Amino acid sequence: MYYYRSVTCLSLPLCTITEKCDISLSLYVLLQKCDVTKHQVLVVSVCSQSLPFFAVKFGLDIPEATRKLCGFLKSLGVQYVFDTTLAAGFSILESQREFVQRYRKRNHDNQALPMFTSSCPGWIRYAERVLGSLVTPHICTARSPQQIMGCLVKDYFTKQKKLSPDKLYHIVVAPCFDKKLEAVREEFYNSLLDSRDVDCVLTSGEVFLMMEQMKVSVADLDSVPLDHVLSEAGGQALVRHEGKGSEGFLEHVFKYAATELFGLDVDEITYKTLRNRDFQEVCLERDGEVLLQFASVYGFRNIQTLVHRMRTGHIPYQLVEVLSCPGGCVSGRGQAEGETGGRVDKALVQQMEDAYSSLTVRLPDTNPDLLILYQDWLEGQDSTHANTLLHTQYTQQTPSQTQTHIQW
Repeated sequence: MYYYRSVTCLSLPLCTITEKCDISLSLYVLLQKCDVTKHQVLVVSVCSQSLPFFAVKFGLDIPEATRKLCGFLKSLGVQYVFDTTLAAGFSILESQREFVQRYRKRNHDNQALPMFTSSCPGWIRYAERVLGSLVTPHICTARSPQQIMGCLVKDYFTKQKKLSPDKLYHIVVAPCFDKKLEAVREEFYNSLLDSRDVDCVLTSGEVFLMMEQMKVSVADLDSVPLDHVLSEAGGQALVRHEGKGSEGFLEHVFKYAATELFGLDVDEITYKTLRNRDFQEVCLERDGEVLLQFASVYGFRNIQTLVHRMRTGHIPYQLVEVLSCPGGCVSGRGQAEGETGGRVDKALVQQMEDAYSSLTVRLPDTNPDLLILYQDWLEGQDSTHANTLLHTQYTQQTPSQTQTHIQW
């Protein structure tokens, strides 16, 4: 039995190395790392972009595949299984508001724009360790969906269950190895309680590998509905946000900014492909004047082009959605590689994108659960509590500050 361990490659700051070890990682985490003498509750949060992977692998649609995955996890002793759509909604809403604030002070703050999205840990690690002060003041301070989910589980959910956060063990299933590195950042650790917002990250591929090693038959698994932070299990349909294979930060911020800043309603966004399908831009125009110009930049080749333009002062964008994986989050290396490893399985990625696009789009602005949580959990939008739990800061880092050896 094997597991994948993501560790920092010192010669290439963003690289993660896959190492094979002699025990199933997932089983090790569930049976050893989650200490039953300390942790009373085991919770798993599944990233939205992981769900199409399981749908394709199981040969089911996303809702039924999610129920089967939930049944499998609960058969291992997991008490609660959530998806991260609610947390992503918080991240999008906070990013929208921050962009508008930055735009309004652009004339007297030369670091206000462009704003770079902050949900991708591979991009953040590169920005902090390699690009430094050229980029870090421009990174949106909204936490990623993963880390907001950590706060939801370890702060809000534990209070509802009358648990101390250190009594709950929180695992996230994600499409990306770099999410492991994000989870161990110092700002996401509570030293007083010896507790992290996210205790462990497993990739979708690691979970599926464990199922294969255990010879799990999907047909024999119980179909168990997801749990929900604010309601009983089974009461809500799975939805997604805008964006073909990610959370769609660009589209949500673009539409919000068009309305908030210029009073314009945008129903459909038209992308213009530049270098390739992973480097695209969108523009908002009125009477021939360009009001907003955003770009989506995926993959490190395109990121290098973006950085070169920024160094030379030729970047026309007010916002750039940056993701380190070509194709976006669904193409994360924790689930998109072929069975032989190394190369991305393009047919698998296409199937996952098709499955993901089948979900209904729901704007976070219209989600009543978010409004309830802003009031009941965060004491209102723009409150001190909201700013503390939903935001963080990114600064220049040295390799010695970020070296880590992750055992999961």
